[in-house]
Amino acid sequence: MEYIEIEKDLIPYRFDIAIDGKTYTFEVSYNAENDYFTVDLYRNDQLVIAGAKAVYGRPLFAAHMYLDVPQIPIIPLDVSGQTERVTWDNFNKTVFLWLVSDNG
Repeated sequence: MEYIEIEKDLIPYRFDIAIDGKTYTFEVSYNAENDYFTVDLYRNDQLVIAGAKAVYGRPLFAAHMYLDVPQIPIIPLDVSGQTERVTWDNFNKTVFLWLVSDNG
C-alpha cells in the first residue's frame, strides 16, 4: 500500500497528486479548536468536494463516489494499530492517508 504524504507545517496548503491516471488537487486544512483535518478536492481547477473530514478508518470521499473523485479508497489508518482517531499529534506519524487498492 502507498500513502499520501501530508506536510502539516504547511497547512493550509494545496498539492497536486496523480491517482489512478488522473491528477487531483488536494487542499488540506486543520481545525485546531476541534482537532480534525479536512480535504477540499479539485479536478481541473474545479472544486469537486469541500471539507471532506478525515475520519479514522473511513474512506475520505466514500459519500461522493458518484462525483469525479479518486475511485481508489483513501483511508486514514494506523497500520500499527496504536490509535483509532486522527489527531494533530498522530497524523502523518502513525496515521496516514492510505491508498487502498485491490492489489494491497
